[in-house]
Amino acid sequence: MAVEVGDVAPDFELKDQHGAPVKLSGFRGAKNVVLVFYPLAFSGVCTGELCQIRDELPTLGGDGADHDAQVLAVSVDSVYALRTWADQEKYQFPLLSDFWPHGGTAQRYGVFDETKGLALRGTFVIDTEGVVRWKVVNAIPDARDIGEYRKALAGL
Repeated sequence: MAVEVGDVAPDFELKDQHGAPVKLSGFRGAKNVVLVFYPLAFSGVCTGELCQIRDELPTLGGDGADHDAQVLAVSVDSVYALRTWADQEKYQFPLLSDFWPHGGTAQRYGVFDETKGLALRGTFVIDTEGVVRWKVVNAIPDARDIGEYRKALAGL
């Protein structure tokens, strides 16, 4: 069942690229969250998207305001692969491993491709109260437009 705008975002706890647990509800009352599901580390489109987020993170608010947004990027890759990729690309935001149960969090958000065993390109902007305020889901080969993230955050 897909998560829709207006729904309370399903909580989860996943390990980041350093093996530290990250819980979505830990950001409630403190930060908006840009939850980015992507298919696989080291792939061309995924690297391009996450590098763009890395490079433009300070301006994601779009209007110059500080929207205090936390990016959480999720894939089915192992913690070890995510650590290597994060070090290589200098990602400072958490890369979360949805390795086991395989794609469990992506499934809960309705962005898991059962046939291929990986996440679609789904993004959810979640406000400080834990409510989904914006979402987009693209097919695996189709990159997302970071300008849409800016608009969504500016609207919070």
